[in-house]
Amino acid sequence: MKQSLLRIGSTYLPVMDVKRATEWYVSNLNAELSYLDQDKAILNMAHQSIFLVKAQEKECANFYDREGKEHFSLTFEVDGLRELEMLREEFLSKNMKVGELENRGHTGRNFVFYDLDGNMFDVWSEISSEFKERYLVPDPISEEPAN
Repeated sequence: MKQSLLRIGSTYLPVMDVKRATEWYVSNLNAELSYLDQDKAILNMAHQSIFLVKAQEKECANFYDREGKEHFSLTFEVDGLRELEMLREEFLSKNMKVGELENRGHTGRNFVFYDLDGNMFDVWSEISSEFKERYLVPDPISEEPAN
């Protein structure tokens, strides 16, 4: 029997102060807290669980590519360029560390942002068609009036 991976269920992010990081994610990214102790927090956000794990000093999820450029490991998606621009403006108004809008040579635009611990994230203006079909487009059958 052939098995396949269906989705990413959890992402683990290193943080220095779990409580402070949790408050930041809840306040700035509208994450929903489902568990908190001194060593970790479990947040629900963007259709997955995000674990904030107390890490050693100066740890983060970023890495450096072969040219020495710091890189993010996660990209969030929004539905369109206007949504991307509005989200970036909202992040700036919250005094979050946010990069410029970028054209990376493919469809849509992107920007990066950082959490309190320097974890870098990407946001892309193009939501995947499969996600849109499964979660954002109403099912016409369920919208038919009952007889």
